[in-house]
Amino acid sequence: MSSTEVTDKTPAAAPPGRNGAGSGDGLLQLMLDGMRRNMRQYGMLIALGLIVALFAVWTDGDLLLPRNVSNLVLQNSYILILAIGMMLVIIAGHIDLSVGSLTAFVGSMAAVFMVRNDLPWPVAVILCLAVGALAGAIQGWFIAYGGIPSFIVTLAGMLTFRGLTEIFLEGQTLGPFPKGLQTVANGFMPEVGPETNYHNLTLLLGIGLIALVVLQEVRDRRRQKEFDLEVLPAKLFLLKLVALGAAILVVTMLLASYKGAPIVLLILGALLVGFGYVMRNAVIGRHIYAIGGNLPAAKLSGVRDKKVTFLVFLNMGMLAALAGLVFAARFNAASPKAGLNFELEAIAASFIGGASMSGGVGTVLGAIIGGLVLGVLNNGMNLVGIGTDWQQVIKGLVLLAAVGFDVWNKRKSGS
Repeated sequence: MSSTEVTDKTPAAAPPGRNGAGSGDGLLQLMLDGMRRNMRQYGMLIALGLIVALFAVWTDGDLLLPRNVSNLVLQNSYILILAIGMMLVIIAGHIDLSVGSLTAFVGSMAAVFMVRNDLPWPVAVILCLAVGALAGAIQGWFIAYGGIPSFIVTLAGMLTFRGLTEIFLEGQTLGPFPKGLQTVANGFMPEVGPETNYHNLTLLLGIGLIALVVLQEVRDRRRQKEFDLEVLPAKLFLLKLVALGAAILVVTMLLASYKGAPIVLLILGALLVGFGYVMRNAVIGRHIYAIGGNLPAAKLSGVRDKKVTFLVFLNMGMLAALAGLVFAARFNAASPKAGLNFELEAIAASFIGGASMSGGVGTVLGAIIGGLVLGVLNNGMNLVGIGTDWQQVIKGLVLLAAVGFDVWNKRKSGS
């Protein structure tokens, strides 16, 4: 028998669905391949789901009670706002250690404006946002045009703003704030429509969000295919849409069965959509990625790196001011000790959400996911009675594991 005859009789690979290679195995392989190619994007999302499932079982379902889900949003709103701004700073290759102190400083300014001087709260809010933007712009100027490292500038800002907070409040807690501002931080969407067992506006909002997410995902996939970029297989993409829609629907139903969506959640949603669009589609977003990923190449490409850095820190200052207003209004008082360790929480949320120490990597959605990981950990550990000492240990280990996973993933991709 010739070698040709032997070759001809060699069995061909069985197509999917025949001779034991079922279509289910093919879908599983597609999922695994897609997961490997998008490990950074999906790793923390899967981790968030596992953490939620763990504490849901551990707390006998208390974690997912509608009231607790609403509290989870309210308790972490200011950290999530800071995390969005911090993600942009880290993508640009910098760090900001001053945001916790700036949050406290803006809260003290809000108390001076509204409590001591009886300014209308909308006017005071605008002034406080301007103060935050000015503080961020000053730090950004020293970093971008003065050439001083961001670590040093923002460390100086952390000390300065903390001292100014003590000076403005004279070492005392100052409050209460007007009802209108308290409603922004603690209130919920109004009840409208017929009497049902659910909050009608929240249901409509959730349905609209699902439609928006599906439309955006389909549009992004079509754009990637037009430019011959790698996209998820069709079956895995469909599974992704179903999973996203189901997750949004579950959260919507939980919120709608209590008091509805908190107003601060609408603010977070607007920030997520706005900054997500800027980082994906706007020129300034691409420039932020460029200067963080490769500064010399960005300069040679004509990117005005100093202007971009300046704007990134101006934006961080404004978001820190917004977080300070939300925090002060939530607790109905401005305190000299407000904002302690907020900068560490925001930095941790960014790195857990996929940011890279070297810059140039990260997403706004990743910052939200990282903040939710920390928020669920805090809330779940409080529900099961874990002490604050062990909570710090666990959060530190989670941060180390997230960054370690990022380093491992980079080395594996490089090899």
